Amino acid sequence: MQTLAEAAFAVLSAAEPTEKVRLTRSAARAWRAGGLALGPTSMPPDRPARPPRPTIVPPRLLAKRKIGAGPAGRIALLHAVAHIELNAIDLAWDLIARFAAPDLPRAFADDWLGVAEEEAKHFALVAGRLAELGAAYGDLPAHDGLWEAALATAHDLAARLAVAPLVLEARGLDVAPAMIARLRAAGDAASAEVLEVIYRDEIGHVAAGRKWFEYICARRGWRPEAAWRDLVHRHFKGGLKPPFNDDARRRAGFGPGYYATPV
Repeated sequence: MQTLAEAAFAVLSAAEPTEKVRLTRSAARAWRAGGLALGPTSMPPDRPARPPRPTIVPPRLLAKRKIGAGPAGRIALLHAVAHIELNAIDLAWDLIARFAAPDLPRAFADDWLGVAEEEAKHFALVAGRLAELGAAYGDLPAHDGLWEAALATAHDLAARLAVAPLVLEARGLDVAPAMIARLRAAGDAASAEVLEVIYRDEIGHVAAGRKWFEYICARRGWRPEAAWRDLVHRHFKGGLKPPFNDDARRRAGFGPGYYATPV
């Protein structure tokens, strides 16, 4: 019987995005059918395998995405989202490989495998929409900011949860409604619908991050809100960027008590 950590290595070692999606879906089915053992954690590679494209550049070199400027602007936006979702697949599997230990409830693995499966769905949806627009993932450059955050939190589960779901994915909740509205205003309902699927699912991802962050804090005797601010201050360089989508964050159980006080 293969273990979850071995399944994680398979996904993280797959360079082609379509193979990451396929392996993720296969592992999720096997886990639910009892065909994967929890097993011990193991150290995954520092960086997952990637296709030769897109070219990775510093964020300052990326062109601004102007949705109303025609198809090129919408393609640029969707390409950036595809890059985020591909990284999100690997982030979920990296978390499983490093931290899904037998001393945690099985629900921890259930939740993060579910997140990985939804991130794979998101990438497939965005890639499909890019294809409909005559483009593909890899056509444009991208940056490596998400994986830099993963490297900065690879040593500690609380730090990883504080930053990945509770900063990065929570930021996605803040910006998604405006992007969806701009796409609809530009007449691109199909792309807006894809982002709406992602937006709804990622409320659940933030909720999972908050749930397990609070679980770890309880085990360590920490006050969650203060611990979150301390970990973000120490491990996330980008800073928090208002305005915040308080409604979506509350739906995830991640209220202003966490982020209203400056980090």
